[in-house]
Amino acid sequence: MVTHESGSSIDACLSRLRVAAGVAEIRVVDNASGDDTLAVVQRHALADARLRFIANPDNPGFATACNQGAADSAAPWLAFVNPDCMVDADTFERLLAHAHGFDGELLLGADLVDEAGVRDGAARRNDPDFAAMLRGPLRAGRGRPLDVAVDAGIALQPVEAVSGALMLLPRALFERIGGFDAGYRLHAEDLDLCRRVRLAGATVAVANDVRVLHLRGVSSRARPFFVEWHKHRGLWRYFRRFEAPARGPLLRAGVWVAVWAHWLSRLPRLLLESARSGAP
Repeated sequence: MVTHESGSSIDACLSRLRVAAGVAEIRVVDNASGDDTLAVVQRHALADARLRFIANPDNPGFATACNQGAADSAAPWLAFVNPDCMVDADTFERLLAHAHGFDGELLLGADLVDEAGVRDGAARRNDPDFAAMLRGPLRAGRGRPLDVAVDAGIALQPVEAVSGALMLLPRALFERIGGFDAGYRLHAEDLDLCRRVRLAGATVAVANDVRVLHLRGVSSRARPFFVEWHKHRGLWRYFRRFEAPARGPLLRAGVWVAVWAHWLSRLPRLLLESARSGAP
């Protein structure tokens, strides 16, 4: 688990993790929180020997922190869980049952919902459609949608990517593909990981019958400008890594313009949100 200014949800999250079946180790990596996040984590660590934490003096990014936590643990299965995810007591048992019953290696996500029961579209995603970006905002909808509709008829739904808010995969697979790409600071690292998992011959899927409450964006609400900047930066990095080598220079330039033009279009609202929150 990676935390940053997660004081509003970390206590409930860790309380649920500690009573969840199948949890052998809990590793919390904090990225320079200025609130009471670490105090809450320390209290849980004193009460539960399975929990250890790393307190980074700065914020090296989500991907780096995930890799730190994985390296500090030894369990054969890794679950990456956001501090705003509230698992149930049987969440991991049910995910593992799916994984053990699957013929082949598997990265699993869950059916993420908010407090009103509305599904999080990021739980089931296609790879980004960069061609749609080049069509412009009026025609982008004609491309392939990023979010994938739930297939209620199957318990295990193969998709191209799942949300990094909750992921379960074998340690051996995680280590074979080199873990998260630390070149991402925030956002798109989950899309990158899922794509490399598929390139390694494994399957990415969502357990439609395993529902998890996801409060969403607890750590990022205070810094909307920072979050959106790195979201677009991550998208450009993803394009350069997977798509750009097969594209011509004009298309590469077009995608660069489209990514940053979209960021600029959001700038007025982001500046207003940052001013309201008093955050940089």
